[in-house]
Amino acid sequence: MQQTALHEFHRRHHARMVDFAGWDMPVSYQSVLEEHHAVRKEVGLFDVSHMTILEIRGAQARDGLRKLLANDVARLNKPGQAMYSAMLNEQAGILDDVIVYAPDQHQSDLWRMIVNCATHDKDMEWIRTQWQELSIDWVERTDLSMLALQGPKARSCLEAVIVPEFLDGLRQLSPFQGDSFADLFVARTGYTGEDGFEIILPHARASEWAEKLCGQGAVPCGLAARDTLRLEAGMNLYGQDMTEKDTPLTSNMTWTVAWDHEFIGREALLAQKLAGPDQALVGLVMKDKGVLRSGMQVQDAQGRHGVITSGTFAPTLGHAIALARLPLPLPKQVQVDLRGRRVELAVVKPPFVRHGQVCFKDF
Repeated sequence: MQQTALHEFHRRHHARMVDFAGWDMPVSYQSVLEEHHAVRKEVGLFDVSHMTILEIRGAQARDGLRKLLANDVARLNKPGQAMYSAMLNEQAGILDDVIVYAPDQHQSDLWRMIVNCATHDKDMEWIRTQWQELSIDWVERTDLSMLALQGPKARSCLEAVIVPEFLDGLRQLSPFQGDSFADLFVARTGYTGEDGFEIILPHARASEWAEKLCGQGAVPCGLAARDTLRLEAGMNLYGQDMTEKDTPLTSNMTWTVAWDHEFIGREALLAQKLAGPDQALVGLVMKDKGVLRSGMQVQDAQGRHGVITSGTFAPTLGHAIALARLPLPLPKQVQVDLRGRRVELAVVKPPFVRHGQVCFKDF
């Protein structure tokens, strides 16, 4: 099983470790609820070094990314600006979802892309196949770690430990923008629905930085809190809320598709758009007692069936929420069977919580 450079840090902080896609990762340290609330109210720290970090250079790097991704990197018009996108196969099925960063003001030829660890092998082979005839130099940076500092106090926490000469540059970062600071790359991005930063740095400095951030009040957080936070924020998890069987149009990701450029899967996706998709990924809210789980079947008043793709108890809300794929046209309510008890669920537009505030709406 693979370990991150923060393995001993996790042990020192009494993490409960689990196998996550072949990586020995912390699922929690003390209390999942405490970790969740720390991120919503103050600041939490995650080890996300299991993610795959790609660095991309070359005369055709920009064109290669435009071909590879359904969103269009040509729209990135600020140094270090970030973009979320799906990477599709020819049938418009989602191979993975990624974050890509334009070259920053200090490394003007360097693109960065972060992909999921569970899809590592197929992603690397797919990219290699698509770019084999292009003049693109790309490398997987296995010598780098990544920390995610998340919460309303994330910036003040990071400002307290970064060297003074970098303070102005850090304060100038907009949401979804990154920049290089000596051997660090710091991006104002995350997966929690809160303000925060993701920090890419050499393995040798990862534990030192994690301890410094915790010394400024950051609470170590594990995969369990990461999942409750991302679900409250209405963010998809690859392998549950989207797979190769799904397209952006059926996964609440239409907003990530830039139709005015050529990309792999565009023809099939355009055909689906013209025909009209027959299902959609939506939010569900349950005020009754109980927890919603992935794989549960739901049914509307007409007897049509859907399935919950992700579900959890939402600590910020105090009740259960879920993402579910339902048939179109969408009903306003569905029912789920909880141990023989039929319970009504409201169908809503995610996200459920952003920046600590309840924000879901009816369709």
